[in-house]
Amino acid sequence: MVHFVGAGPGAVDLITVRGKELLEKADVIIYAGSLVNPELLKYAKDGCEIHDSAKLDLEQVVEIVKKAEEEGKMTVRLHTGDPSIYGAIREQMDELDKLGTGYDVTPGVSSFCGAAAALNMEYTLPGVTQSVIITRMEKRTPVPERESVEELSKHGATMVFFLSAGDTEALSRRLTEAGVAKDTPAAIVYKATWDDEKKFITNVENLPKVAAENGINKTALIIVGNSVKQADYEKSKLYSPDFTTGFRKGRNTND
Repeated sequence: MVHFVGAGPGAVDLITVRGKELLEKADVIIYAGSLVNPELLKYAKDGCEIHDSAKLDLEQVVEIVKKAEEEGKMTVRLHTGDPSIYGAIREQMDELDKLGTGYDVTPGVSSFCGAAAALNMEYTLPGVTQSVIITRMEKRTPVPERESVEELSKHGATMVFFLSAGDTEALSRRLTEAGVAKDTPAAIVYKATWDDEKKFITNVENLPKVAAENGINKTALIIVGNSVKQADYEKSKLYSPDFTTGFRKGRNTND
């Protein structure tokens, strides 16, 4: 059996209880060494076989799993954040299907949630935006044309860019050329929830300057949108004293 486990955004204590328990039971752990906090490997039991997938290709990962299955061992495939977001797990599952190997997924706290927590930020502010777009700029891996920076920016929703900190100059330029105002609030969060976390509030125009001044060119999320400034929002109807819900009656209403 293979368990895909979300390691969380970085801090060791942000892995789920289920994820921790699976790590403790695993006979084999294959972890994304380029991003997963290695401190999580301290949960592994004595004698656990540990592999860093940053040094492996898909075929090599599958071979490790195949060998473990033949020996009746349980494998944990440890991915950063939540494995469903840029985790490349579908291709692994397809290979396991070919082998007839069972698997399941344990979700994790995504780094986009860790970044919001670092900023004490609510993404979905009433009257500002009620949507979050999780995306990335194309590099060696393309994105569909309908999901380009330019197309997605038309929605006016909060945008969270993964895997894009390496070219903030291009991101800033493309956003402004697409009609996003230069003074639109933006944030850069480097290694959210890690001990060496860095966070900066700026705007679209100054994204490249802030990134360069602080040596940030990878392992960072970029958040763009008016929700970043955490102001000029409407209060939630849910907690309004005049709003009736299925659990309480609003004041001064006949609902």
